[in-house]
Amino acid sequence: MELTTFHELTQEITSECFFMTPSQQEEKVIQLIDLHHFIECSPMKLEVVSYLRHPINIVKQDDLTIGILFYDMKRSSLPDCNDSEAFRRRHNLSALWFVFVEEEFCLETATHTDLIIENSLDIFYEKIFLFNFFQSIIHPLK
Repeated sequence: MELTTFHELTQEITSECFFMTPSQQEEKVIQLIDLHHFIECSPMKLEVVSYLRHPINIVKQDDLTIGILFYDMKRSSLPDCNDSEAFRRRHNLSALWFVFVEEEFCLETATHTDLIIENSLDIFYEKIFLFNFFQSIIHPLK
């Protein structure tokens, strides 16, 4: 993402999300960075539709409208899957994707797989990915 684009988008977050605390705005900026880098690294053609009002980002892939939720196990608490399902219905999404974001290279996915099983993520999300942010690698887990 170019610096000018990043600056414009963070300005949009600051002005549109004035009701958020500085910490929440920082999380939104991180979400935005994750989203744009994921799209840059993805072999799929994805177009951003919405990202401001909810932790789930809305993108288009051809005729499909998809919700993407980014999750960093080190910084975030696991989101409520029922909230994600309600968001899907409210926005008439074709699918929901769950993306684990890792900063360090990660060959071992047992922790991620355990979390998927323990929380039944595979029931709520059609696709689950492991996204190594700095290596720009997207690895499908489901």
